[in-house]
Amino acid sequence: MVRLTDELALVKTLDFFTPIVDDPRDFGRIAAANSLSDVYAMGGSPLLALNIVCFPESDLPAQVLGEILAGGEELVRSAGAMLGGGHTVRDKELKYGLSVTGTVHPERIWTNSGALPGDAIFLTKGLGTGLISTAGKRELIDGSFQAGLVASMSRLNDAGARAGLALGGKALASPIHAVTDVTGFGLLGSCFEVARASSCRLHIEASSLPILAGAREAFKAGCSTRGERSNRAYLGDCLTVAEGLDPFYSSLALDPQTSGGLLIFVDPAHATALKQALDDEGCLASARIGSVVEGPAGVDLG
Repeated sequence: MVRLTDELALVKTLDFFTPIVDDPRDFGRIAAANSLSDVYAMGGSPLLALNIVCFPESDLPAQVLGEILAGGEELVRSAGAMLGGGHTVRDKELKYGLSVTGTVHPERIWTNSGALPGDAIFLTKGLGTGLISTAGKRELIDGSFQAGLVASMSRLNDAGARAGLALGGKALASPIHAVTDVTGFGLLGSCFEVARASSCRLHIEASSLPILAGAREAFKAGCSTRGERSNRAYLGDCLTVAEGLDPFYSSLALDPQTSGGLLIFVDPAHATALKQALDDEGCLASARIGSVVEGPAGVDLG
């Protein structure tokens, strides 16, 4: 954060990655939504974005690049921000994303380090993007699930941010104690980042997790991802999974997410108000998925 005045600060983020879908315009939209997400996770409003592109010009036609950039610009404009150009380099592998600058009130910026015992945990998007996209590429599941996958990944996290901000208050008095977005570390990895930064433990209720259509089918088809295995290794002994839990839920909760939803940690007295605000804003999912408890930094899935 860069404080400009007592009421205005700048926040900055950058993210880019390889294609997760075949359609270039969809890829551009998804990459842009993913890049913009970090600004929303800080309670900010996107202001300016710059393209970052690695493009294999000898392997792909220029029209593909044009479609990617058009998709990205579409999402930037829908966020109320301006696209100010960018930079492209030749590379053997296609990559695209954005550097995003946003504005935030310096006393209302959200971080991932303020969760408190008793807090209710909300998630604003369904889980399963890694499972579904991987299974789709391997033709293990029906292609009809692709539309829902793309719709989720290309959806901005602005609705969740507005719902949290609607509860009001300065940072020290706000009922919103911590926020982060769900990333390639998966739900549990993203939860652990908050638990470690906040010196607390999180209990996640498997039966409450919102699930994207196609995720269960992908798991039943035998799909797994390298990211899931990496996330499990990353958490190590800091993750406890309830004995007898359906293994689908641990796979889902460790599944690496692209353009995942917001994790919002709220004072339990304001949980009902946040749920109503999330629903009013039309979030794709507004599920209460667990709570914060005292204990060593870690995550329990049960």
